Amino acid sequence: MKLTHQRLEIYKALAASLDHPSAEDLHRRIRGRLPTVSLDTVYRTLDTFEQHTLVNKVPVVKGPARYDAGMHPHHHCVCARCRKIEDLDWQAVDAVELPSGSQEWGHVTNRFVQLYGLCSSCSKAEQPATV
Repeated sequence: MKLTHQRLEIYKALAASLDHPSAEDLHRRIRGRLPTVSLDTVYRTLDTFEQHTLVNKVPVVKGPARYDAGMHPHHHCVCARCRKIEDLDWQAVDAVELPSGSQEWGHVTNRFVQLYGLCSSCSKAEQPATV
């Protein structure tokens, strides 16, 4: 893969992000440094990065695809209301032996768990006020 200035800036912006941004988010963040970069270029670059296993696309139920440059084994907590995504290290899940049926299926290369619910901020906002 050829390293271009645009690819480098897109990767740097993603690697510096802890919020698992969408392509649109990344486009807004780098436009100040690269005013001519198109949203299509950001999408194509993220797809290329994913094909070369430099980033992961975080599966989300609703909304645009989100991306993660953290390639270490980890899982995600996803807020159903605000769509906030946070990394979750869960070594017990990583160490669990795979079920016997997975060998018949094929070769497992990755495993991840996503926890869906309400983040602490959204949970607090749902609490009724006490008098």
